Amino acid sequence: MCGIAGIIGGVSADQGREAVARMNEAMAHRGPDDQGAWAVDGFAFGMRRLSIIDLSGGAQPMRTPRGTGVVFNGEIYNYRELREDLKAQGCAFTTQSDTEVIPHLYETGGAAALERLEGMFALCIHDPRARRVLLMRDRFGIKPLYYAEQDGRFLFASEIKALLAALPARPDLNLQSVHHYLTLRYIPGPETVWKGIYKLEPGRRLEYNLDTGAVAVGKYWELAFHSEPLEPGRDYVREFEDLFLHSVHKQLEAADVPVGVMLSGGLDSACVSAAAVEMGHKNFHTFSVAFREGGSFSELPYARELAGRIGSRHHEIEIGQKEFLEFLPDFVRFSDEPLADLASVPLHFVSRLAREHVKVALTGEGSDELLAGYSFDTLAAHLDILKTLHARVPAPLLKAAAALLPNSKAESLRHLARGGFSGYLKSKNTHMTDYWTEEEKRALWAGNGECEPTAELIASWYAAAQSPHPLDQLQQAHCRSWLVEDLLMKADKMSMAASLELRVPFLERPIGEWAARLPVEWKTGSRSSGYSTKRILREFAKPRVPQSIIERPKQGFPVPAYEWLKGDLGSWAEDMLFGNSPVLGTIFNLEHARPALAAARAGHELSAHKIWILIILEQWGRAWGI
Repeated sequence: MCGIAGIIGGVSADQGREAVARMNEAMAHRGPDDQGAWAVDGFAFGMRRLSIIDLSGGAQPMRTPRGTGVVFNGEIYNYRELREDLKAQGCAFTTQSDTEVIPHLYETGGAAALERLEGMFALCIHDPRARRVLLMRDRFGIKPLYYAEQDGRFLFASEIKALLAALPARPDLNLQSVHHYLTLRYIPGPETVWKGIYKLEPGRRLEYNLDTGAVAVGKYWELAFHSEPLEPGRDYVREFEDLFLHSVHKQLEAADVPVGVMLSGGLDSACVSAAAVEMGHKNFHTFSVAFREGGSFSELPYARELAGRIGSRHHEIEIGQKEFLEFLPDFVRFSDEPLADLASVPLHFVSRLAREHVKVALTGEGSDELLAGYSFDTLAAHLDILKTLHARVPAPLLKAAAALLPNSKAESLRHLARGGFSGYLKSKNTHMTDYWTEEEKRALWAGNGECEPTAELIASWYAAAQSPHPLDQLQQAHCRSWLVEDLLMKADKMSMAASLELRVPFLERPIGEWAARLPVEWKTGSRSSGYSTKRILREFAKPRVPQSIIERPKQGFPVPAYEWLKGDLGSWAEDMLFGNSPVLGTIFNLEHARPALAAARAGHELSAHKIWILIILEQWGRAWGI
């Protein structure tokens, strides 16, 4: 729900109120139901509201009798329990909203007490007595929060466009972020595509001292993957059932408006839907999207099968090339930053469909990262072989063997010899997305010599991992950046652009901390049990979900845009990138991208990814006047 914004320092109350009004207007789509603002000299904050809980009484900004103020974007799923605890301590409540527990929790226990919040949130607390402002973002980074400091003013908001509406001047382009984008297809935090604008990272608090202007950022939580040894006789499936069913139930219950489920046809959303029915939520709405090309680009048959099984009120939408291309200018404005995850487009269309029936929808994001999805089963089988080799063959012999083998087969041995079993993936610098290489970027972008190689950034994510097991390290890296800056950013921006709130029941603290310790055998299986992605989830699904869905191989949302480049869209892409005065022509030597386009038009998938990364960046540059 909602979008929040604020400005600190160097403004009168009237100036602050005016700036917040501009910021609110820039993100009106996040909260079409209401808006509010509060200001004094030197401080102002406000919000746009999408009413979910206490529709008539939850207006923001909200202030306590002691003067503590709050604006808040998100949902607190344990607010009822917190409310009862606070009432027992003497706190008086005037609304039924989850927002009101936040300032009371802060007043009774300080900033540390806010760690009791369970949910998704980006919040600001104004404490005039302690002369400080506190910003805080949820543990997984489900809700975004940006900030900037310019000309003695500190600004924060739920979207970058709100900051741009209040900054006195447009910041310069952050060339380092663009450099990383070319490889990753998203902008990694904490920086953004604009110099001087930052993301408050997940699990972080920022404190602004109203007297000195000092800013301090601290970490209050971080997920640390460290798979524990398997305990014979322990009922891991029952433990997961209890955690997951409780999470789905809480997220369905914490609303005074209808709630639905985004149903992709895959295992994750099927399990969310099945859990909802099991917890007594029946006849709810489900929503699916597909491309008109059909075949492998439509998962509708699986979604229909599951919808029929659970008895949901099912809705579908199909889109084609025309709708996809026409939406791109809006897409790059809604997303704030370049994000070349093309599944963002159908996600927005299904969000618009869902908004016709509900205000809130549950989705399956986070399951693959927490429970080891994607191709983790293949990786686990490969790692088991490498672990045996590492134990039996000295590193010099591994290097010698690698020298005798063809390059494609020698790579694993070289990385094993270099990093050992524990450092194998660190040596490879494995990441989910890896498109334009450093050599290609140097040719494409002659002025990028000052940029840190993206490989060094990825290496820093591995360096933060505490576990010696490569699978844990990879999960840590995925949750550190890919999950936050691609999947969750896409989910927030595309749904909120349709004034729809997406909730992610896999990403609750109890599930995350439990999954981080889950034995590898319950993530990917083993030689004895057979290798399988998300083994624990598949066991949960067996009595609840059709076998056809359980046995489906994992695939990302199927988008035919890469195939379109082989047809007439190839000419459109050529005109976009090499026609009259492309925006990217002021940054890159685009002639170095011609071979990639030619390969993409011939059907080379990696080249198609590279071209779409440039197309989205070009569209973004045009939309934002670069």
